[in-house]
Amino acid sequence: MENIKFTYVPATTEKLIEIWDKTIASHPGDGRWVEWKQNALEDNASGRSLTFLVLADDRPVGEGTLLFSEECGAVVDLSGVVVAGKATNINGLRIEKAFEGQGHISRLVREMERYAGAHGYERITIGVDAKETRNIAIYLHWGYTQFITHEIEEDQPVLYYGKPLV
Repeated sequence: MENIKFTYVPATTEKLIEIWDKTIASHPGDGRWVEWKQNALEDNASGRSLTFLVLADDRPVGEGTLLFSEECGAVVDLSGVVVAGKATNINGLRIEKAFEGQGHISRLVREMERYAGAHGYERITIGVDAKETRNIAIYLHWGYTQFITHEIEEDQPVLYYGKPLV
């Protein structure tokens, strides 16, 4: 992994398609990923969201998406998770196994937080499966300490926490 140049940037449409195609290939037979790719492309194109990438020598290896609109499928009917112009949500944090535990997601999240703050957002939120105690601890460490709400997704509780950006 030495001499690899890592960057943390908003996705171009080309790179967004590239990472989604890899994700779909890693979930054979699960048609939900094809639908989620289409939603991601539409939401990014319309400005309802913006996906950020971890690039390793210009190859996408990780991602996370800022949701700006309550119309995005992942946050529909979740009061306070996204508030137009005031609160944005981090969704879909993923990284390839080979790059886990190297701080890339932390750096990506910081870049997403900087972007949201620079664009006038006052709060940023993040959701986590209640059973993912390691991720909960990480998010709390990052400052996501304000409990916002919860939902049941696929029979599992998902907790949403917020962090002020001002």
